[in-house]
Amino acid sequence: MRLKSLIATLAIGALPLAALAAPFAYVPNEKTGTLSVIDTETDQVVAEIKAGDKPRGLAASADGKIVYVSDQPHNALVMVDTAERKVIGTIELGESPEGVSASPDGKWIAAASEISNSVNFIDAATGKKAFAVKTKGKNPEHAVFSPDGKLMFVSAEEADSVDVIDVQRRRQVASIKVGDRPRGIAFRPDGKVAYVACEIANSVYAIDVAKRSVIKKMTTGTFSNGVTMSPDGSRVFISNGKDATVSAVDTSTNEVLATIPVGKRPWNMAITPDGKKLYVANGRSNSVSVIDAIELKPITEITVGEMPWGVVIK
Repeated sequence: MRLKSLIATLAIGALPLAALAAPFAYVPNEKTGTLSVIDTETDQVVAEIKAGDKPRGLAASADGKIVYVSDQPHNALVMVDTAERKVIGTIELGESPEGVSASPDGKWIAAASEISNSVNFIDAATGKKAFAVKTKGKNPEHAVFSPDGKLMFVSAEEADSVDVIDVQRRRQVASIKVGDRPRGIAFRPDGKVAYVACEIANSVYAIDVAKRSVIKKMTTGTFSNGVTMSPDGSRVFISNGKDATVSAVDTSTNEVLATIPVGKRPWNMAITPDGKKLYVANGRSNSVSVIDAIELKPITEITVGEMPWGVVIK
């Protein structure tokens, strides 16, 4: 037994520090113009990084070495080195960039541009814009890859539909009617169902991805906004902007399991890779609420910069 324990200890000691460390949560603060960096093990802010003048959407590279942040005033995507915790470059985008996402294979970083009604695709290997796809919906906010990376769902503030982009063909191939002012989007890990929150409709729509049709319309709270899926796909979380709550929905029944109180004006969210903790950006509380995603109850609230917009965890 002693020998086995010694071998186990030596094996753990041989692991890289990154493999042992808890991931970090990165939070863009619109008014402060910074990224707050939260250690998800201690739930403490460990750094503030200057990241443009109005950072909003963000995504991390596959290896977690770079966080890409949209900077609206400069129509750019800011590249932040997560080890050095500093900006290492910018990429020109269309007007008023907002939501940012990374493809599952790590090849593409996509950023929605509201004014130009398009989604820009950046080659992650070169850090250069490769192409853009025009969308029919006006003011696209979120552009999210399907789990296999073949499709992208795009929500638009001035539309009642979700645009569907075929990534390989580089064009929009469909439009799915939902409620007024679609916002956050999340896919189930199997890629069969996507969830879209519609703010003005105060509703969440479960969509059959293959059939491109609505399966169910749900009411979770007032001003449904952010959407985040648990890693195992069993639960989807919806932020309710006016209610200062987050709803947890069982994806097998599409019924609300619990409604959890958070800070004022909860917006976009992210969940840890182990599915245990959900981090919620509260735009009017200047904070991030941490939720026990298993027990569905609040853990703590962390003060960050002014007007936090979202979270990415890597």
